[in-house]
Amino acid sequence: MPTETPAPTSTPILTKKDFQTDQEVRWCPGCGDYAILSAVQQVFPELGIPREKFVVVSGIGCSSRFPYYMNTFGFHTIHGRAPAVATGLKLARPELEVWIATGDGDSMSIGGNHLIHVLRRNVGVKILMFNNRIYGLTKGQYSPTSELGKKTKSTPAGSVDYPFNPLSLAIGAGATFIARSVDIFQNHLRDTLRRAAQHKGTAYIEIYQNCNIFNDKAFSGLTDKETKDDTALYLEHGKPLVFGKNKDRGIRMRGTQMEVVELGGELSADDCLVWDETQENPALAFLMAQLQPPGFPIPLGVFRDVEVPTYEERVIAQMHTETERLGVGKLEDLLKAGDTWTVGEQPAS
Repeated sequence: MPTETPAPTSTPILTKKDFQTDQEVRWCPGCGDYAILSAVQQVFPELGIPREKFVVVSGIGCSSRFPYYMNTFGFHTIHGRAPAVATGLKLARPELEVWIATGDGDSMSIGGNHLIHVLRRNVGVKILMFNNRIYGLTKGQYSPTSELGKKTKSTPAGSVDYPFNPLSLAIGAGATFIARSVDIFQNHLRDTLRRAAQHKGTAYIEIYQNCNIFNDKAFSGLTDKETKDDTALYLEHGKPLVFGKNKDRGIRMRGTQMEVVELGGELSADDCLVWDETQENPALAFLMAQLQPPGFPIPLGVFRDVEVPTYEERVIAQMHTETERLGVGKLEDLLKAGDTWTVGEQPAS
């Protein structure tokens, strides 16, 4: 008798609500983390990926509560080790969408070693680095991104440490996708998250995030309505670098350095540097990552987006090659291979 052909399966249409949990969101009222959470919960349903394919991995810190508030699979790991756990997961289950939520303390200090290696390997994970330039969870100590002279509970006379530049670190480690956004710039943040989701390898996003309790208004020059048009430089691929409320300033190259120029008269947007995020040589992206006030605006957007094979692709290809060459082995044979000896006995001479 004839059998019925099963109906083709399709990914159900998801909404922001599908990615919200029943957990009480326990960040301080007014924290920038709420805005980041909202942006991620809005973008995930747009990606057309089943919810069970998402995994959110975190370390320790305020940002690392993220997995509790995302209705996906997740790991709340230990301090600084989220990249290591995420790497293992992506190797074992390369079909999963693995996202990391971390902070400037979690990833730039104790987790710095793990961070640079996940970046250089180009593991197919997405890293959201919440940068509030302070240790929030432990109540206000200075962090690796705190500015020179920062007065905190642990540096009452002012920090004497030069701060890390997260994007410069990521570029130096060979990251293939690097971007920066701001917690309350919701449209820009969502666009940046979409771009990161499309990237095949490691995507690293620094997100300026306000800690209104221990480092309030750390980015006020960038976010205040009166100043933001003159302090933000939006990077758009293929377009000249022009900024200012009246689009009357731009960035151009002068030798090996960048400089701000006034537009009008002899200079126009055609004289400005045209942004190219796809350059294989990261030198220009590195120069852009150095720009900061008071002499320069703060660049926002995608600094680098290049395609190279991912770590998991290369590992899997190597495994297939070796399997074809050697065949399928046994774990017991592997454990007993090579030089072995019994503890307490002298090895044969």
